[in-house]
Amino acid sequence: MEMTDEDILLQLNTKDETAAFIEIYNRYYVQLYNAACKRCSSTEVAEEIVQDLYINLWRNRATIKINSSLSGYLFTAVRNLILNQIQKETVRRRVYESFVHDSIDYDNSTEEIVMANDLSHQLNINLGFLPEKCRSVFELSRKHHKSNKQIAQQLGISEKTVENHITRALKYLRIGLHYILLSLAAFVFFK
Repeated sequence: MEMTDEDILLQLNTKDETAAFIEIYNRYYVQLYNAACKRCSSTEVAEEIVQDLYINLWRNRATIKINSSLSGYLFTAVRNLILNQIQKETVRRRVYESFVHDSIDYDNSTEEIVMANDLSHQLNINLGFLPEKCRSVFELSRKHHKSNKQIAQQLGISEKTVENHITRALKYLRIGLHYILLSLAAFVFFK
C-alpha cells in the first residue's frame, strides 16, 4: 500500500524516520534533480543542491514542521537553495571582476622603479663596508657574472677562498639589508 505524504511526514517525525526518509528520497529525488537542472549552471551544481536539501531534511527531521504539502515544501526548498547558489555565484563573480579590474588599473611601475633604485643604492652602501678583497670577489661574481674559477684565476686565490668571500659578503648584506627589506615589505603591504 502506497503511503501518503502526510503518513511519511508523521513517520519522519516519529520512530520510523529512516524508512520515511528513504521513501521521500525515492519518491522525489528525480523530480527535484530535474527541476534543479533546469535552473542551474551545471548538473553537478543541481545534484549538490538536491543533496543539500536531503541533508538538511535529515538533520532537521525531528523538528521540521511542514504546513503545506511535502512536494510543495521540497520544491520550494530546492528553489530557495538555487536562489542562494545564484546569489553566491554572483557575489563571487563581482569580487573576482573587481579584483581583476583593480589589479589591471593599478600601475605601480614608478613605485617599483623607485624602490628598486633605493634597494640598489642601499646595497652599494653596504658593499662599501665590506673588506676590499671580499667586495671585489662579490662584485666580480654578481655584477660581472664570473664563475668562482675565473675569479680565483684573476685574483690569484683558491676557489675555496672565493666561495668563502662570497658567503661572507652575502651574510653581511643579508643582515644589513634585512631592515630595508622589512620596511619595503611593510610599505607595499600597508599601501
